[in-house]
Amino acid sequence: MKNLVMHGAEPFFFPGGSTGCLLIHGFTGTPKEMRWMGEYLSKKGFTILAIRLAGHATDPEDMRRSRWRDWLASVEDGVTLLRSTCRKVYTAGLSMGGVLSLIAASHYPINGAVAISTPYDMPHDWRLPFIKPLSMIIRNIAKGEADWQNSEAAKDHAEYPYYPSAAILQLQALLVDMRAGLKGISVPILLVHSEMDQSISYENMDRIYQKLGTRDKT
Repeated sequence: MKNLVMHGAEPFFFPGGSTGCLLIHGFTGTPKEMRWMGEYLSKKGFTILAIRLAGHATDPEDMRRSRWRDWLASVEDGVTLLRSTCRKVYTAGLSMGGVLSLIAASHYPINGAVAISTPYDMPHDWRLPFIKPLSMIIRNIAKGEADWQNSEAAKDHAEYPYYPSAAILQLQALLVDMRAGLKGISVPILLVHSEMDQSISYENMDRIYQKLGTRDKT
């Protein structure tokens, strides 16, 4: 029996005009974290599709079995669905969703991409060089206090309570694919990052910006 999607964390679709936006949530997150953006853009007349990445929003065990290419396939499906109804398609992602948004810009026929609080590389952590053998012993990695600065926002958030260690290996591989494709991107790119971000440092945005091939980057 398949695990059910977490309450309130389901994918959503808001039909609108001929320009579509694919919203992509982050690592261990759910479509719910993209809901406010989706509602705002929908009011502006865009067609909105917020996808659920493979292994997310159900049970952490599902994520443990997922591979980075499964997450990319979720994005490809979303792009294909939007292109069947929209003349122009853009992607917008948060954190790992931003990584996938940039990969979409290098892999798929889209018109532009937005990457929000997106890592260029993994953060400094002494455990990362040993994550492959550690993942066989330590199945889960606790989330740090820095993940949430706004306790009120955290109350209404839907996500897994920890990081499946095997999935961290997949995130590393996904970042390798993103970095390899940055130079080949030719569509407009918007990068957004808070200087106060304590989970993914602000310097990541500049590193991505410098590597982008497109001249139309903000």
